[in-house]
Amino acid sequence: MSTTAAHAVTTPIRDVDTREEVDEVVRTFYAAVAQDTLLGPIFEQVAQVDWPEHLPKISAFWCRVLFGQSGYIGNPYARHRSVHEKSPFTAAHFDRWLILFEETLDEGWSGPNAEVMKELASNVARVHGTNLLQSPYRRSAPSRSPESA
Repeated sequence: MSTTAAHAVTTPIRDVDTREEVDEVVRTFYAAVAQDTLLGPIFEQVAQVDWPEHLPKISAFWCRVLFGQSGYIGNPYARHRSVHEKSPFTAAHFDRWLILFEETLDEGWSGPNAEVMKELASNVARVHGTNLLQSPYRRSAPSRSPESA
């Protein structure tokens, strides 16, 4: 089915201000991750992510960061380290993860909380990348994923 620009449905741009919006960001982002040719196999075959269990944990993490809500318990670095031991990450994995995260936010959210999410995601990628790759990780990818170009 084709649509014209006049009939295209657009998502209003808003900030990430509620638990429901955090859940939407997380669902949208991880749907893209699961379908990504580079990251999907890591999440599906190596980490064998249980999505119904994983997504609420990630939402709880972001709600703690953005709203100070309790509920997140976990050690994300330890989990990433165990996956890395099975199938080593490369800088390209961290680059793609960041690109998809930023694209997700850019497609529907804008504001202070969206910027906090982008900044923290960048810091998480830098710290995890540096520790797991055992060399300073610096983002090297273009600002858009190959699939979205």
